[in-house]
Amino acid sequence: MHPTATPKDKSYATPTAPAAQGLAPALARNIEALVERRKRDKQAASLEERAAAAISSFAGSMMFVYIHVVFFGAWIVLNVPVVNLIKPWDPSLVILAMFASVEAIFLSTFVLINQNRMAAEDDARADLDLQVSLLNEHETTKLIKLVEEIAKRLDVHTEADAELKELKRDVAPDAVLDKIEEATD
Repeated sequence: MHPTATPKDKSYATPTAPAAQGLAPALARNIEALVERRKRDKQAASLEERAAAAISSFAGSMMFVYIHVVFFGAWIVLNVPVVNLIKPWDPSLVILAMFASVEAIFLSTFVLINQNRMAAEDDARADLDLQVSLLNEHETTKLIKLVEEIAKRLDVHTEADAELKELKRDVAPDAVLDKIEEATD
């Protein structure tokens, strides 16, 4: 969306709005709509979900690795009797192991929370894809029927005439899913 455009403005959603360079206007509008949806979803996320996402994101970064290399390396160097700079407070490294274990528990929990949220988003996208595909299939079926009627009126015969009966049938998604489940059992 243009920085000055607002949802009430609607100028960004009209067929006459200029498209991004090289994109069809409809595609540019769809991209803008998806970006806006993601922003809304991100803002609607609870504080816990945003915290889990931020922690998961940071835990998956190289900065996280560097901090741990420095922290754990310093802890080990200072507690192993090879270097006697200071008096060791954890010579057996049990405290360090406990700290690492507790951190792993919390990090894995944050990652799982984030993965659950992402899985829910993926499910919603899959549902949308299915609905769009079914709508497309239905519209295509209607177009085939319309073209067939036009061909009949113009007395045009094609090689596809034999396939038209099958192509004119709407798809029953539950029957397709049943058949897929049957085949995979």
